[in-house]
Amino acid sequence: MKGVRFGAIVLLTALLPFASSAQVLGIQGKNLKEFGVVGDGLADDTDALQRSVDSGLHEIHLPAGAYRIRKPILVDLDKVGPISISGGGTARLLMMGPGPAIRLSGTHAGTADPQTVKPNIWERQRMPVIDGLEIVGGHEQASGIDLTGTMQATLSRLLIREAWNGIRLTGRNRNVILSDCHIYHNRGAGIFLDQAELHQINVANCHISYNSLGGIVALKSVIRNLQIGICDIEDNVSPQAPSPANILIDATDGSVVEGAIVGCTLQHSSASPDTANIRIVGESKEKSGRAGNFTIADNVLSDVAINIHLKNAQGITISGNTFWQASRYNLLVENSSQIVLGPNLFDRSPHYNSRDPNAILFRDSEECTISGLQINQVLSAPAGLMIQRCRWFNITGCTILDSEGCGLLLEDAENCLVTGCLIRSQGKTGRGKAAIRTMGGKGNVIRGNFLDGLVEIKGGGAHAKDNTTLR
Repeated sequence: MKGVRFGAIVLLTALLPFASSAQVLGIQGKNLKEFGVVGDGLADDTDALQRSVDSGLHEIHLPAGAYRIRKPILVDLDKVGPISISGGGTARLLMMGPGPAIRLSGTHAGTADPQTVKPNIWERQRMPVIDGLEIVGGHEQASGIDLTGTMQATLSRLLIREAWNGIRLTGRNRNVILSDCHIYHNRGAGIFLDQAELHQINVANCHISYNSLGGIVALKSVIRNLQIGICDIEDNVSPQAPSPANILIDATDGSVVEGAIVGCTLQHSSASPDTANIRIVGESKEKSGRAGNFTIADNVLSDVAINIHLKNAQGITISGNTFWQASRYNLLVENSSQIVLGPNLFDRSPHYNSRDPNAILFRDSEECTISGLQINQVLSAPAGLMIQRCRWFNITGCTILDSEGCGLLLEDAENCLVTGCLIRSQGKTGRGKAAIRTMGGKGNVIRGNFLDGLVEIKGGGAHAKDNTTLR
């Protein structure tokens, strides 16, 4: 037994070269009051909290209370060593000055590859943890948490409200985890990827709501591996935002590729004619590869102007989602390519008596596959599914029911194939109405569909054969 105990102590000492022997044995035991921390919501705790961080305490636990600060608590990771700041869900930071309540700053300049991580990162900077805190902004320029230069930063169980940005990442960061957070009613963005050089970030199981300039926003950033999953993201779309969206990925000055948006509820609001639930924008059609290689799957999307908006994007799969109540488009795809739109439900909710159009439009795009859609009652639009000035589309196995216009419109389209679709025009019979309409274009083939309505070809740009039409 003596040998076992001695060996364990030797192992712990080797793994924690930054700690004293008392800390290794868990006898850290300093009370924050020894640094002058009060926590009554009235006293200025800025300097006392900064002293506790700079002391090398490593584990800083804030007991229940309100901690009033006037400037950011700076966590220089290389200086202070591995650190966790926790509040157990009962501690509140009141940020009464400009800037973030907490700023995590590291020096990691490598990638996520272990060969690029320097020894001081593992020994002093790896996995800073902030957990179980409420941060409330008490100044018009107060924010929640800033991160730069971090490796494996882990933020969890936070409530950030009434601030500017909730959580902001800028500069180089790697392997970030944000989970189980409530980022609520802030004046800027909920999570802001601002001029970030970021690889590997997971945002999971969070509520991100009522942030005026967007829920999750990426601007002027180079990002790889962005995962957003099982979140409720609602009403982060103020008309004051330049491109209002619950999730905005703007790669017009940067590159954001390789990611997933999965299992989320994205909703509200249509206060602006341009609001979106998900908006992914690239620089140009010629450089569309700077925004893409994403999967958007198994989400619920509703109650905005445009549920999903893709512009100058490449390589995106959209499947397994449920859409409704879009005041303009359930899906708008512009100047994009290699878009795979798989089985999705585009429905009209029986719980709302609305006449939202809910249309689907592909414009100026090419080399896309559309299959297995269920489209129900598109109103106030030329068609349920509109393909304008597009080329090399494969449209198969779709069910399009009771659109006020025709079911499918090909306008100035080229080399598109439409097969195996079931299209019913509005009403009990489609007699005299167009189920499929083509206008101009060339080289389009419409074959083997089951239609309650007519195939109407204007301008000779399509060939229709072996379609079954109810009479």
